[in-house]
Amino acid sequence: MKIHFLKETGKRLFREIRSLSEKAGESLGRGASGDITYKIDKLAEEIIISALESTGEPLTIISEEIGIKEIKGGGKIVLIDPIDGSRNAVSGIPFYCSSIAIADGDKIGDIEIAYIINLINGDEFYAEKGNGAFMNNNMLKSQMDDTFYTIAYEAQSPSRDLKTIFPLLSEARKVRCFGSTALDLVYLAAGSLSVFANPSLSRCIDFAGGWLIVRESGGVFTDIKGESIENIRVGIEKSTSLLVSGNILLHRKALNLINHKKADAALIT
Repeated sequence: MKIHFLKETGKRLFREIRSLSEKAGESLGRGASGDITYKIDKLAEEIIISALESTGEPLTIISEEIGIKEIKGGGKIVLIDPIDGSRNAVSGIPFYCSSIAIADGDKIGDIEIAYIINLINGDEFYAEKGNGAFMNNNMLKSQMDDTFYTIAYEAQSPSRDLKTIFPLLSEARKVRCFGSTALDLVYLAAGSLSVFANPSLSRCIDFAGGWLIVRESGGVFTDIKGESIENIRVGIEKSTSLLVSGNILLHRKALNLINHKKADAALIT
């Protein structure tokens, strides 16, 4: 499966999601992840899965709504977040996307292709392992200096999470909480953000596509303690905290602030 196929799927997603009626926020119960499934989530998932089925390839799909679905007995793993930023979407906040990542194995480090589309403006972000990361055909490069210009974060439990990352946030020139992890990650890959932090556990479907795009753009991606996440097994369950930076200098500074000690470079190389 190639990037051009995912781009075609993205065009259909962009067209059909934008034309969805005011019933986009209609609740359809809870999906496999345990979160509420909205009509917009279901439509996006159906579009992506139908496209994958049309390839005729044996695939194992892991998606937020249906859980695990095997096509032709299963094969390469396809990690789907049909709508990342569902709460934004149903609340009328224009910041959400669809994310697709393909892995030739069962670990995060096995991800070899990633595609994310901003469903508001159609911006496409994509990467193939070893070939760089791109936004709308332009190669991405993450931030190169060590200034905390803008830091983004997620706080699933604000009373706990904000305490954990406050030393980091307090050093930023600007702080933002946008509500879509996948978009946070790709805009970090584009150099728009210096650091992204989520002290709570995230599902791999939320960050799988962003992981490869960040890595291919020159960024650094670990958990909140600086440990590699490459050996984490992919699945529907929440698995890891996240700390993502534009470069190694930013990452060391962020780790020092969060963990109140000197970062061990060996952990983040």
